Amino acid sequence: MMLPDFQEPQVSTGRQTQAGTTARIRLSTDLLNGRYSQGERLQLREIAKDYDLDASSTVNILADLHALGMVTLAGADVAIVRSLDPKEMYEAYEIRAALEEIGGREAAQRLKGKTCELQREQEIMREAVRNLDLDAYAEHDVIFHRTILETSGNDVLVRVWDSMAFDIRIRAAIGKVAGDLVEVVESHQPIIDALERGQGRESGLLLRNHVETFLQFLKKAELDPLFLDRNLEIARDVQKAFIPHQPPSIPGLKCDAFYRPAQSIGGDYYDFLQLEDQRWGIAIGDVSGKGIGAALVMASLQASVRAQALHSHSDPAGLISHVNRLVYESSPTHFYASLFYAEYEPTLRVLTYVNAGQNPPIVVRCRNGQSRVFRLGPGAGPVGMFANSKYDSTRFQLEDGDTVVACTDGIIEAENSEREAWGQQRLESLFSSCQRQTPRQILQHIVNEVAVFTSGGPPKDDITLVVMQVRDRTDVL
Repeated sequence: MMLPDFQEPQVSTGRQTQAGTTARIRLSTDLLNGRYSQGERLQLREIAKDYDLDASSTVNILADLHALGMVTLAGADVAIVRSLDPKEMYEAYEIRAALEEIGGREAAQRLKGKTCELQREQEIMREAVRNLDLDAYAEHDVIFHRTILETSGNDVLVRVWDSMAFDIRIRAAIGKVAGDLVEVVESHQPIIDALERGQGRESGLLLRNHVETFLQFLKKAELDPLFLDRNLEIARDVQKAFIPHQPPSIPGLKCDAFYRPAQSIGGDYYDFLQLEDQRWGIAIGDVSGKGIGAALVMASLQASVRAQALHSHSDPAGLISHVNRLVYESSPTHFYASLFYAEYEPTLRVLTYVNAGQNPPIVVRCRNGQSRVFRLGPGAGPVGMFANSKYDSTRFQLEDGDTVVACTDGIIEAENSEREAWGQQRLESLFSSCQRQTPRQILQHIVNEVAVFTSGGPPKDDITLVVMQVRDRTDVL
């Protein structure tokens, strides 16, 4: 295999090994989590830069991923993203079952009365399952099983484990068996108990059974795609019910919105709420992560905002403080949400808002042929991250003709082929001239610009965009 024709600074052997291991996990995780699309061409030079690697380490890591079927090396400096072959994964897990049976038999006497470390890993895995944190579960599952192999003293077993990249394979498979993880995690305890007693034959058989049971769960998940599709379809329909079919008619404010999840279902949302005293609540949020987990937290967030908004409250800051506590108490620890919540008073044209970690919405004001952009910046961190976060509200006086544009990360962080983000500056530059456009035209302009920038590629993150425009005061009456 030819090495790329670029060179990076060399580092010491110890640091290179540690950096290479970390980068290997990061890159494989990004591939598995859909950061790169199937068929996407990755430039090795850019991979080396993004993951802080030298040329040789980059090629070695991609060669491992090539062997796993996650990428195909095409020439000296390009890797093409692929999806894993299920049949090859099944065969690898059969080999793993045999490895672990041998390792368990040989490690039992050395671990007799010394399984505290394994018990600690078991507790961490249990906590990860309770929090739906699949990444943490996979990390500590790898530590658990590799510790047994290393303790066996059989270097051949460890070399085979490494050569077949089981640390990556476990990460690749874990999400597919999420529904069975409670049973999977508890099957570690009998293994620990047998090792604690020094029972080699029993330990080996329990380890083999654990791996083979995991493999059966994996096959069941992959051989029943129709079941998964039906459930995703139901989840998608439920989520559609949360998203307004069209913006409401708000006196003095013309609104339009655009929403597109990166996967079948997503973690973005927007909402309009009719409040007391002719006020209107406007929300746009972005839950960390994507997919089903983010969608569940999104539903909880929207329900919390709606429930609090319908109660009498004097200020949006108090409302968001309550929402923060509700989301914190009801969500897994690794989930949180950026949220922009505003209340609009049509008769006064006043927007009172709280920005909890969201990309700053902008207000575009045109006067005498010149445009001016105001940022409604964040005043606190995302909701659900800390139990007692404090939030402050800010009042902004809107004027006739002002346009408010709010969007989530899917717009701002959309990337081109050079891995460059579209960015807040490009959004604001679209309003450098005072063109008279409707909210629908502005929406379409932004979406088109992002599509051109990304060469029409599929979104890597959920996209939500809300545009509001202050209309003539006579519309308030």
